[in-house]
Amino acid sequence: MFLRLFSAGLAVLALCGGATAKPLVGNPGAVSFTLAAEPIEHFRKGEATARFGALEFLGGLVLRADNANFGGISGLAVEPDGQGFLAVSDAGLWMSGRFVEKDGRLAGIEQAAVGPILGPLGKPLAAMGRDDTESVGLRRGTAFVGVEGVNEIWSFPFSRDGMMARGQPVAVPAGIKLLPDNRGLEALTPAPAGSALGDALVAISERSGGDDEPTKGFILGGPLSGEFLLQRKSPFDITDIAFLPGGDLLVLERRASFMGGFGMRLRRIAGASIRPGAVLDGPVLLEAGPESEIDNMEALGISHDEAGRTVITLMSDDNFSFLQRSLVLRFTLVEE
Repeated sequence: MFLRLFSAGLAVLALCGGATAKPLVGNPGAVSFTLAAEPIEHFRKGEATARFGALEFLGGLVLRADNANFGGISGLAVEPDGQGFLAVSDAGLWMSGRFVEKDGRLAGIEQAAVGPILGPLGKPLAAMGRDDTESVGLRRGTAFVGVEGVNEIWSFPFSRDGMMARGQPVAVPAGIKLLPDNRGLEALTPAPAGSALGDALVAISERSGGDDEPTKGFILGGPLSGEFLLQRKSPFDITDIAFLPGGDLLVLERRASFMGGFGMRLRRIAGASIRPGAVLDGPVLLEAGPESEIDNMEALGISHDEAGRTVITLMSDDNFSFLQRSLVLRFTLVEE
């Protein structure tokens, strides 16, 4: 037990920057590479349990690659069929690929590629002081990327140009620019089609205030544009969000401490409650700590399987550190 906690503590030190080194962003364009994937059979270490409340574990992967630009996954968008995906790392890089399944469980990733995220003139965002790309969402072929530190949102014609897409800044309210540098714009997702939010983006700060204060959220565009608050349940901070098919919002949260290691939590927020001036909260669907196969869980995507069930995909940010792991975890939402 002590060794497990000590190892978890070292990994948290990596999160704080003690053993990390972001890669140098290379030339524009996608670079293909091969990912080695070790299966994760059980979510809880040493336990064969697959059901966790309303969620059922569909397997996971520990990912490794020789490519120095692989890692640091901080935002994820999954295609509706659950196979194709687009991710961003906190080094200003895209990553794309396709999930491979066998007998309904994750078996690997194919067609993996990485490339720098580009600005309006084709220069990498990382070279413009905008490398901390923390979130990504897709809507009708356009990729929206949230950048922490400078607290900006950029749009990219990704379906047309792929990793050669040049970004354009999206106008944001003054409240977003006032968020903390290192706990600012962490989570971003387009509103679901047909919802009361219209053609809006929803963005949430990692932690905009004190330890016991709610964090700020924003509805950008649409008929309900404005600010709201999301209750935080300390010591957890917000790392990603995605809408479920019925319109509810799924929130991924992360905690980190030297003694307790990493923890993660999934919370469900009623979609109808998302409006300006609201203080949002909702039930916890899943909470896990070092007893489970987790790391620094930062990325969340929603899709469907062939049976029409909602599938939740999580990925971890290893901070490009040898003390951490790049994980993919999958669950299906059993109880709608």
